[in-house]
Amino acid sequence: MAPTPLQAFSGVAKVGPKTGANGTADAANGNAAGETMTGAKALIRSLECLGVKDVFGIPGGAILPVYDAIDDETKFRFILCRHEQAAGHAAEGYAVATGEVGVCIVTSGPGATNIITAIADANMDSIPMVVITGQVGVNSIGTDAFQEADIVGATYPVSKHSYLVTNADDIPRVLTEAYHIANTGRPGPVVVDLTKTAQTGTTTFTWPQEMILPGYHPTTKAHGRVLDEAARLFQRSFRPVLYVGGGAVRSDAGAEVKALADLTGAPVVTTLPARGIIPDSDPKNLGMLGMHGTIAATGAVQKSDLLVAIGARFDDRVTGNLETFAPNARVIHIDIDPAEIGKNRVPDIPIVGDAKTVLDDLMPKIERQHAEFGKPNLETWWKIVGELRDDYPVAYAEPTDGSLAPQWVVEQLSKLNPADTIWVSGVGQHQMWASQLIDFEQPHDWISSGGLGTMGFGLPAAIGASIASERFFHSEKPVWLVDGDGSFQMTSEELATAFQEGTPIKIALLNNSVYGMVRQWQTLFYGQHYSATNLDDGEPQGVPMAGVPDFVKLAEAYGCVGLRAFTQEEAIEAINRANEINDRPVLVEFRVWKDALVMPMVAAGASNDDVSYMPGVHPLHRAAGAAGTDGAADTGNAADTAGDTTADERR
Repeated sequence: MAPTPLQAFSGVAKVGPKTGANGTADAANGNAAGETMTGAKALIRSLECLGVKDVFGIPGGAILPVYDAIDDETKFRFILCRHEQAAGHAAEGYAVATGEVGVCIVTSGPGATNIITAIADANMDSIPMVVITGQVGVNSIGTDAFQEADIVGATYPVSKHSYLVTNADDIPRVLTEAYHIANTGRPGPVVVDLTKTAQTGTTTFTWPQEMILPGYHPTTKAHGRVLDEAARLFQRSFRPVLYVGGGAVRSDAGAEVKALADLTGAPVVTTLPARGIIPDSDPKNLGMLGMHGTIAATGAVQKSDLLVAIGARFDDRVTGNLETFAPNARVIHIDIDPAEIGKNRVPDIPIVGDAKTVLDDLMPKIERQHAEFGKPNLETWWKIVGELRDDYPVAYAEPTDGSLAPQWVVEQLSKLNPADTIWVSGVGQHQMWASQLIDFEQPHDWISSGGLGTMGFGLPAAIGASIASERFFHSEKPVWLVDGDGSFQMTSEELATAFQEGTPIKIALLNNSVYGMVRQWQTLFYGQHYSATNLDDGEPQGVPMAGVPDFVKLAEAYGCVGLRAFTQEEAIEAINRANEINDRPVLVEFRVWKDALVMPMVAAGASNDDVSYMPGVHPLHRAAGAAGTDGAADTGNAADTAGDTTADERR
């Protein structure tokens, strides 16, 4: 029988090369003659041989043999989480912060189904992760045994690859393959469903292992012909834009993106996951584009004659109405995943390959074009782009109820923290404000749920990032989580993990007592019918300004420091105080305005040409020279038409 994609079969072990005087190998290489052990112990040994340093998870009956094999001699650190979904998100945060593979181990049935959300999240955002799930014994599969679930079948649509392991002999090879698959090509999560039969069976362990991966050969280097064609398109373009996505971050192509921008003079726009790919201080960086992107970034793409997509997938939050997206642009699409090229926008020049490698190979060809024909003059293009950036900076209205402006809070967080801070967010309005208003200066310092938009992502991901900072950066990179009260409550139990693991994360909780992004849509599109979005009505039990829950008391109940700020003075004092505490987590609750809006905004399904800078202000109508639908609002300067927004309220 030939191997199938989902079933692990016995592989051929390769004898470890290093042996001692008695013919045995050292611990890192196993035993040249093979060492007899259980499958569970073989799993632990395999993770050690792969260089895994930290593992997240929760034990349970079907995975107990593996946990029994973890002892004081185990070479990786195990982080006990409080929910399986959180274990997965923690592994994601760890992976994004380091570029390493995140690893987690959970049990069967509900433990495994709980982590599917994190698997789907990692799949959407191309995060390398190996998820090991327990499974009932082979003889019980298909009998609806206690805590049995078809995890291979359930995860097949939302993972890069899945294995079902029924034999202890397969464990070292499968772990080798899973680790390799997760971190090569387009990264993603790989599931290893480990039956109890395989865990308790015995095997002869050897290392390293020979992988059996017929047909898995990711293309990393592009064909020279398409690179020549791409270089010629650059030479003929006078309004180029580099549209950079999360794939460039996964490829660690930040230096190459900046070099290409410097070489060609093209402005850079990014997707949400790619914030920080080049420094915000670089004048060529226009920021994020799309639904809540900057006017300059969105406008530049709409007016471009050449759009160079680098590790990006033309998703709907970027493009708006796809038919009107960058209507006059020729498209070069660079991506390591051939399935992404042409999926949403058919490119003029498709380039399959690793972003870093492709850009390294492309730039010499562009230089030769410049040497032969001269460098295109982009002075007029930068005048257009510069006017959009100067006239329409990110702006916001001041609260009318005396509370803090959440945007102001985020600005202060950015100003009062070092440039190498790792920033993590949950999902919601606070996520967009963090992306818009924090100054990002380097890649891998922004961790957020992009494609799936998973509320509750923030706290466990911040824990994973903090473990990564301790492991790889000697704890010199502080970790700040920007979260909302709605998103935070979905995984707030992980405060226990944060405290017990000694992770000194700082949590900026923007508490507006509502599901903010849902409320914003209800404000703009549903006639202000605030159905099921209020999280705290009035003063419960007659206790003023405490709320449910009282986040300060919640933090203290978990052993963390809790602070609260109502005024700007209190906010700055609380941020500074949080930065002084490094022996435990700190939660700072900022009471913010519930009617604050994330602007700019493109309504779902609308054209990016219809982007609103503020309600009633459509800059690209004016910029396009078309008659606006809102009268004077489309013709005046933004500073005169932004309603309550004043020059002092702008960033």
